[in-house]
Amino acid sequence: MTWSWAWPWWRLCLSLISMLIWHAPCAHLQPAENVNYNLVHSWADKLGMELFHLGDFITRRKEVQESFKDAKVVQRVGASIVDSMAKEIEMLMDLKVSAVRRIMDTSENTALSHQNDMADKMFSYYNAKEMLEPGDPVPPIPTPAPDMDKDIGEPLIYVQPKVVVLEPRPEFHNTPVNFSVSSVHVPVNVFDRAPDVIKAIQWSENLDQIFRDNYKNDPTLSWQFFGSSTGFMRQFPASKWKKDVPIDLYDCRLRSWYMEAATSPKDIVILMDGSGSMLGQRLDIAKHVVNTILDTLGTNDFVNIFTFDKEVSPVVGCFEDTLIQATLGNIRELKVGIENFGPKSIANYTAALTRAFEILEEANSTSRGAQCNQAIMIIGDGAPENNREVFELHNWRDPPYKPVRVFTYLIGKEVANWDDIRWMACKNQGYYVHLSDTAEVREMVLNYIPVMARPLVLGRHDHPVIWTQVYADIEDTKLSDHLWEIKQCEEQKADVLEYWQVHDRMLEPSEMHRREYRRIKETWNQPVDSNVYQFMTTVSMPIYDRRENATRIANILGVAGTDVPINEIKKLLSPFMLGVNGYAFIVTNNGYVLFHPDFRPIFQGYILKPAYNSVDMIEVELLDDDRPARDFNPVLMTIRDSIINQSTGSKWMLVKNHFDEMKRVTRIKRQYYWTAIKNTPFTLVISYPEQYGVTRIDIRSEQDIHRVNIKGTNIRSFFDGKRWKIHPDWLFCKHSNRTFRTPETELLYFLERMTEPGWRWPASRSAMPPEHTAAMFCDRQLMQALVFDAGVTEWFSKNSSFNSKEDKRNEFKQRFGVTVAFLATHSGLTRWHEFNLAEEPSVGETFSQKNKRAIDEIWYKRAVDQHFVRAESFVYSVPFDAVESNSEIFVTASHAIFHNEGGKSAPAAVVGFQFQHSALYKLFHNITGNACAVDDKDCYILDNNGYVIISTRVHETGRFFGEVNGAIMKRLLEENVYKRVFVYDYQAVCFESRGDNNASSMLLSPLYHVLRLSRWLLHTALWYIVQLMQLAPGVSAHYAEMYSDMNGTEPEPEHHQNGHGKKSETEEHWLRYLTLHRTRVKSCDMQRELYTLYNEKDNVVYNMTAHACERPFVVLPIPFSNLILLVVDQLCPRDAALVLTVNPQTIDYHLSVNDSLACYKHAREFNRVRPQSCISRHANESNIKLCGKACSLYANLALLLLCHILSRWL
Repeated sequence: MTWSWAWPWWRLCLSLISMLIWHAPCAHLQPAENVNYNLVHSWADKLGMELFHLGDFITRRKEVQESFKDAKVVQRVGASIVDSMAKEIEMLMDLKVSAVRRIMDTSENTALSHQNDMADKMFSYYNAKEMLEPGDPVPPIPTPAPDMDKDIGEPLIYVQPKVVVLEPRPEFHNTPVNFSVSSVHVPVNVFDRAPDVIKAIQWSENLDQIFRDNYKNDPTLSWQFFGSSTGFMRQFPASKWKKDVPIDLYDCRLRSWYMEAATSPKDIVILMDGSGSMLGQRLDIAKHVVNTILDTLGTNDFVNIFTFDKEVSPVVGCFEDTLIQATLGNIRELKVGIENFGPKSIANYTAALTRAFEILEEANSTSRGAQCNQAIMIIGDGAPENNREVFELHNWRDPPYKPVRVFTYLIGKEVANWDDIRWMACKNQGYYVHLSDTAEVREMVLNYIPVMARPLVLGRHDHPVIWTQVYADIEDTKLSDHLWEIKQCEEQKADVLEYWQVHDRMLEPSEMHRREYRRIKETWNQPVDSNVYQFMTTVSMPIYDRRENATRIANILGVAGTDVPINEIKKLLSPFMLGVNGYAFIVTNNGYVLFHPDFRPIFQGYILKPAYNSVDMIEVELLDDDRPARDFNPVLMTIRDSIINQSTGSKWMLVKNHFDEMKRVTRIKRQYYWTAIKNTPFTLVISYPEQYGVTRIDIRSEQDIHRVNIKGTNIRSFFDGKRWKIHPDWLFCKHSNRTFRTPETELLYFLERMTEPGWRWPASRSAMPPEHTAAMFCDRQLMQALVFDAGVTEWFSKNSSFNSKEDKRNEFKQRFGVTVAFLATHSGLTRWHEFNLAEEPSVGETFSQKNKRAIDEIWYKRAVDQHFVRAESFVYSVPFDAVESNSEIFVTASHAIFHNEGGKSAPAAVVGFQFQHSALYKLFHNITGNACAVDDKDCYILDNNGYVIISTRVHETGRFFGEVNGAIMKRLLEENVYKRVFVYDYQAVCFESRGDNNASSMLLSPLYHVLRLSRWLLHTALWYIVQLMQLAPGVSAHYAEMYSDMNGTEPEPEHHQNGHGKKSETEEHWLRYLTLHRTRVKSCDMQRELYTLYNEKDNVVYNMTAHACERPFVVLPIPFSNLILLVVDQLCPRDAALVLTVNPQTIDYHLSVNDSLACYKHAREFNRVRPQSCISRHANESNIKLCGKACSLYANLALLLLCHILSRWL
């Protein structure tokens, strides 16, 4: 009786002890069979076989391989390819130079013949910002008539805008244009009715004929233009100016193509007066002068800025006593430095001038800087003496030649000491300007350009040909700050509206993390290919005033130029000849890339990076040498020197290639070849992988298109139906005088022409100068390969090929949810075959719109790389944002087809298919049974870069496994399942707080003042809107209806705690949280830790069993794939706080407090080659006495008034 009573208690005690032991960390030793190695092995084998049989049947890969049996494998000769491509580009660029030269000659002759014409202030021209199209409303004539303009001295003139017919043209990116006339852009700070401006507009209208002739001779020409020294730009064909920016900042005289053509490279030292009198408006004007000078400099110029009071100090401490290259990044650093400057005490002009001369002399003696023109620019409110002794010592040693020009800018309305500062400029072949208002700064500063151009003009006959660095068409990098400001305002607005919808749920840690991650992720959006901006280089030449009386002032009329879009150059590069994972790029004399497959100039999808066009080639060619960031390999530096010196050479290198949004990486050995593009500062470089790039597929002579036609075969029939596409960016054939709706339509046109008698292949894809114009041109090798590929794969898109196996086809379709099978060939052809599941006829078309770039598609590249891991395998992938997209997830599988001949092999094509992720999950569940559905085990399928393909928790699909389970990912690294690869991003952007003075207020311009006012109005309006939403029932009801919560219930408005308007703590908390901390964009370096599978065969880790909590997992490769199967014992404890991520992390260079990345890079400068042209002196220049005066400015009256008010109000 006693035992029976005690037994239940005894059992209870045993149970409690068992539970304590069970849950004690690692106190229980589960047998290894908790994750049974043999069972997991059987799962992996079965899953691999199922998927492989599916892919084998759906893609018909063996039939595809058999189709290429008649092709041959030939050697790829890199030296011959790069030489051929360079010659094609050279022909293209010679054509552009010829066109610009004709514009230049015509401009000089036309100006000479119209020198006695009178300026007609009522002259009507096509103003790009005012001209109308038929049907546009005519603006009313201003009434009453405007009063006398006190600044101009005569009534303002109104001329009715001209009407022009515009038509969108694809070769101009669908911009509406007119090929009969040119249009004129006038900057906001230039008065178009001023005598010298309107006269130049009058005579330059005669350039329309040469513009039309140029375009007729070379229909590949892009925009042609004449930039006048008076400020306007005449552009052909005529088009309206963009109006989707708040303020038109464009001035052709500040563009690199104008500045570099008008002046030879220059070294400039800017001296800014730091005396106590430089306060208030004087300081604002002085800073604006400095910023405008900086805007006129390009990558072939060198500069530094010093402020001087009792001491002479650089505005950027780390730049010290050196000249720095005027890249966008360095210019931005200088602008931030000058913005932080404040005046102190008495200015020591003697010390400042001595320091400037010493820096310029040091640059000459050490062969640093531009080694051409040199100038000192002094900005102050008066000098106490003329410092004649300093000039005699440093600048007057070799009369009449004076190596350093001096430009002086006298600041202030009422200044007494003007004669000495003017004397400095006049006695040193410079120019003097007196400034009293910010509105006149730009025009007055630009007066230094014609002065530095005097040696060019006096020489007359030498017209240097200038090629610019890559740039974004008419965009101004100042707008990047403005666009980022707008972006932050939009985010704050979204936060307020979201808070009204969900209230305090926004303040939950998980929700705050989600919002923060989403916004950071947006900043990582750095597309390589974007249609937001049109990137180009420009060729330009200076235009001289050849009038006899002009020699006394050596006047430059302007600059002629034409754009060369980067995409047009790329079309000449024959990517087909380089093959999969091969590419070409161009490097400038400064070592910067003109274009490169890893050139990423924008972020957020549409904002230009601060230093987007000064990306060095060694910053995108990442050697696989495990060196720390910016510790560049000497071998790479040697190759770079050879390239910028325009030598010819070749070299193998081990590199790291990242791709797929910089989330995957391959380590590969590549061959590089390079050669100069003659008559330009550019060098062409090509590269392809050693493993499969040294050979390529070619056709046999009997497969030539002409011979196939003779046999009676209709090559047009190879392209029947609609289930095919060609690479949209490749140049197959081109008609100079016709445009086509799609690349496929254009191809069909040429296929028809090829069947006609007398067809001959054009000798070159570029016309040979002088203007041997061909209406059509083709890439013969590419077209031959394309027609061959189309012929041997014609069967792929036809349903009839499946008829004999219809039952099995339907079985696979139902089991795996296959939607499309596809084929892409090395010649740029893509075919597909649809498997409609739910009567979705557009599934194939949807696939083709996103996957039409053949060898440039990621699934193509990965399949070819995987071939050398295991030839009989497929590569599987899912989108990284699979769950976030809220749409059905599809798995993409691809497999490379290699053709073998005589012991050599080459990639011929890639086949693949897409199927539903849910079907793969179901297959996995059927194979594993319920073993992975219980709480004690987690099962994952990971790809070769560590991303989740299958998880028991579907929301983890597409994520990096290190973010899901960092502890196990760390173990996989330690056991050599994966290898970590560090990838450096030298084009990254970061964001620094704008709580200090380092704001974009450096844009001391009307735009800056407008932004300040707008920001204040926005903040005030936002606060009142919030209060209105909290207090007004009607408004609350309206917003509640628009933004109701998920349950459809209206949130209760929160009332104030008292009647005095005091905000509750909750209101203050959310307001503090939702008020964004304003930031400004800056360049920075980042690194990503990416991962790849160890591909060694028979990796011992795959033979290791689980061992309790010491090794709580089993990992095995899934046969015939790029996948691994990972089964983890969830009962073992793990460090949940450990997270491994592939997201970028800022690189810490351990800089001092005042240093920046620009300082770090300046201390590690690379070699560069100076431009060949340098014209810095002329014997007759000493006869020119014009050296400036205080001038009034013809400007837009409204702009002057606005700037005048804002400069005093804000």
